[in-house]
Amino acid sequence: MTSPDRFENQVVFVTGAARGQGRAEAVRFASEGADVIAIDACTEFASTAYPGATEDDLAETVRLVESTGRRIVAATADVRDFDGLSRALADGIEQLGRLDVVIANAGICSGALSWEITAEQWQETVDVNLTGTFHTAKAAVPHLIEQGEGGAVVFTSSVSGLKGTPFTGHYVATKHGITGLAKTMANELGEHRIRVNTVHPAGVDTGMKVRDLHPLIARYASTLGSIYQNSLPYRITQPEDVAAVVAWVCSDEAKYITGAQIPVDLGNLIR
Repeated sequence: MTSPDRFENQVVFVTGAARGQGRAEAVRFASEGADVIAIDACTEFASTAYPGATEDDLAETVRLVESTGRRIVAATADVRDFDGLSRALADGIEQLGRLDVVIANAGICSGALSWEITAEQWQETVDVNLTGTFHTAKAAVPHLIEQGEGGAVVFTSSVSGLKGTPFTGHYVATKHGITGLAKTMANELGEHRIRVNTVHPAGVDTGMKVRDLHPLIARYASTLGSIYQNSLPYRITQPEDVAAVVAWVCSDEAKYITGAQIPVDLGNLIR
């Protein structure tokens, strides 16, 4: 259930907003009264087995946000490009007047045994997932501090940010990395009343169809397959379910929660 005024007069910045969790988060916050700054690279990635988001995808996010009656400033910007990201954020703040919530959601994933990960897979995953999250925080946090009214920052991690998920060592490394970064920033930003948390979904029904994982899971099903199993009788989470948790974490209802790792995982982490 949404609350139409929970984020009234607030502005949220979402990366990776063209589809999936990023789109769901943009729409969720807009439905609860926020205006939105949205960016996405809208590009293909060399190391992934699924198509990248497109400018048409980002345009659909714009349409969905505007259908709620809220404003959105959207731009094609890559989280790997700090200067471009910073310009897009600054432009959004100039148009919408402020910044309250930051959601570092952009990410990619591919599958391989750890010792078979290519240099390209490793570097691209680190650049997007870990460095991109750092860039997002580095660009946004000074605005929150200068504004002087606190704020909420959420990094999209994964169950792979808390466990050793097979066949995604590069992805696991980045998701553990942003989990640690969030803990450090939560300590550093507490005096400014800026909260920093991570959310940890299991499988989510987004455009990230990591098909190169499937043969590896099948090959090692008898020894490693249980690591992918959930305790609840569902296979996959919907983006809107993750967005609902993110909205709660960023709301005043969770104003005393910072430096936390919040699972949205169908019970995957307790297996």
